[in-house]
Amino acid sequence: MTEIHQAGPMNFLRTILIILLVYYTLKFLAKLFAPYLMKKAMQKMQEKAQKQYGATQKKENVKVGETTIDKTPNQSKESDKSVGEYIDFEEID
Repeated sequence: MTEIHQAGPMNFLRTILIILLVYYTLKFLAKLFAPYLMKKAMQKMQEKAQKQYGATQKKENVKVGETTIDKTPNQSKESDKSVGEYIDFEEID
């Protein structure tokens, strides 16, 4: 025969104790691993900043008066005639 669990003070206390145990375990693990995670995050941010700084340094090596084009415009844009005509409305006071 299966046992039926009923809501009672012992089950309530056991649930509260499990919740507290999980909370404090996660809190302890967070304190334990937080320095490592922060160090990794700072290293990634530093690498990203160095990449951006290196990219700007390459752009600054251009001679004075010289024109450089970083990105060519997209040539596939064509006028779409099926949109309709433009109507300019005037406000009436």
